[in-house]
Amino acid sequence: MKKITAALVGAGSRGNEYSTYSLEHPDELQMVAVVEPVKEQRELYAKKYGIAPENCFSDYPEFFARGKIADCAFICTQDRMHFEPTMMAIDCGYDIMLEKPMSPSLEECITMANHAAEKGVLLSLCYVLRFTEIFQKIKQLLDDGEIGRLIAIQHNENVGFWHMAHSFVRGHWRNSDETSPMILAKSCHDMDLLYYLVGSKPVSVASFGSLNYFNKESAPNGSTDRCTDDCKYRDNCPYDATKLYLGKNTGWPVDVVSLDPSLDARRKALETGPYGRCVHRCDNNVVDNQVSIINFENGVNVAFTMSGFTKGISRTIKLMGSHGQIEAKLEDTTININLYKFQNAGFIKPDQDKYPFCVNIPVNVGEDIHGHGGGDLRLVADFINNVRSKSTNMLSSARNSVYSHIMAFAAEKSRLENRVVNISEYNFDVED
Repeated sequence: MKKITAALVGAGSRGNEYSTYSLEHPDELQMVAVVEPVKEQRELYAKKYGIAPENCFSDYPEFFARGKIADCAFICTQDRMHFEPTMMAIDCGYDIMLEKPMSPSLEECITMANHAAEKGVLLSLCYVLRFTEIFQKIKQLLDDGEIGRLIAIQHNENVGFWHMAHSFVRGHWRNSDETSPMILAKSCHDMDLLYYLVGSKPVSVASFGSLNYFNKESAPNGSTDRCTDDCKYRDNCPYDATKLYLGKNTGWPVDVVSLDPSLDARRKALETGPYGRCVHRCDNNVVDNQVSIINFENGVNVAFTMSGFTKGISRTIKLMGSHGQIEAKLEDTTININLYKFQNAGFIKPDQDKYPFCVNIPVNVGEDIHGHGGGDLRLVADFINNVRSKSTNMLSSARNSVYSHIMAFAAEKSRLENRVVNISEYNFDVED
């Protein structure tokens, strides 16, 4: 088996997560170059993955000027910094695994997809939910007709109260003017998953949402600009940064706050940096809750809820069909399936030859599933296998990903304009 070599452009949390595959499977993948503008972050990555000094770059024009020095590139820059390095990578002949979303611009999404097709390189999106055991099993059950004709889906993205505060109030994705709207930055995963499961094109979208709580109007009396100040509300605040970042944990998300894990360094970061700000006094503008209704060509209707006000981080789904329903939670290892079998009298009768009336189907996710229910590293494995075989039959290709972006664009447009948005309003053409 040929070992695949890869370069990482953007050594943040996501890039590091995908690179972990090379440590667990060194016979399959080797990271050979890194592009990262933050010197300390670049050096930490280079040390961890054994990158030679001559293959460490502070900017991507310098890196791409070297020509092709690896089989593929993982591009994990911020949302609005995807287009230029991706186009350069395509021109250099790199096969590319691109962090989601492709871009907050539909024109850029289409241009990247078409340019990759023209140059004959692979362009895969990091839609990790497609690669989880649990959602692949659900897709199989649907395709096999186990619950009859799919009628509707209820899907929730439970962001988690602390994750909402960390990433979307204080963190990198807090402001859509700098990154993307919440429905694209966070929930394009879910738009793609729904498109994948329904197996049909979207027709129309209606969406409602707001920045309801993480604003100045909701600030309690006695709160201060920073959590390190003398905040009189600290004891009752679940978003207190000193509780979130000054404990024993020094991994994610704390390592985003300070590369130096020492307590003094973390405290200083809270006193001076963005993660120490009161959640009611940040420059955030993305919604903290949003509900979207999506209608598909095959008649399936979907209700999708994104909430920043949940106890934990999870995704929960209920799929309702003509002959049964499926319920699942991404973090669980079972799928609950109910089959409807009615007698003339109208009573439910179990089909003992196939499934009982209600049964839990075990899902093998392995002992160490990493992020997103094991989807993170399964995505990397699929990508490098495609690079090795030069297969264009990718589960998460750029072409497959365009509709998820359009669904997100339509949802945000619907939310802002308070109307139903038809997908036909978007003109696009993506090459095979």
